[in-house]
Amino acid sequence: MLIQEKFTVKAPIREVWQFIVDPEQIGHCVPGCEKIEKVDARTYVAIVGAGVGPIKVRFKFTTHLTQIDELRHIHMEAKGADLGMAGSFTQASDVDLREVSEKETEVSYSSNVTVVGRLALFGDRIMRAQAKKIGDQFIKSLKEKIEG
Repeated sequence: MLIQEKFTVKAPIREVWQFIVDPEQIGHCVPGCEKIEKVDARTYVAIVGAGVGPIKVRFKFTTHLTQIDELRHIHMEAKGADLGMAGSFTQASDVDLREVSEKETEVSYSSNVTVVGRLALFGDRIMRAQAKKIGDQFIKSLKEKIEG
């Protein structure tokens, strides 16, 4: 499933960059994030709770920042599984920043997510709707935290 989004943040590009590369800060923007732990400069482990239809899950996953072009681009790969064995996922994401002005930054991201197990039974339409809902909440939270 491909998820893509683009939005602007009323903040300088350096401020947005510093926020998104800090696992603690970005983790607080992820709906359902219960815990995030930095393993090293490019790796972190998180536990995130979510629900799709009647199934409630808690994913434990590891994210690796595999490519960093400071102030411009991050490529990351994540792999995780539901603690209750409802399924697992892999994800490859790209995040790009573009300076619109000295005080405004465009953020775009693209994620290719593969889900297997019981969660995959819900089909693309339901999963895409849930991803959109979570994405909208994430963007709102990120903008509120950065823009103040």
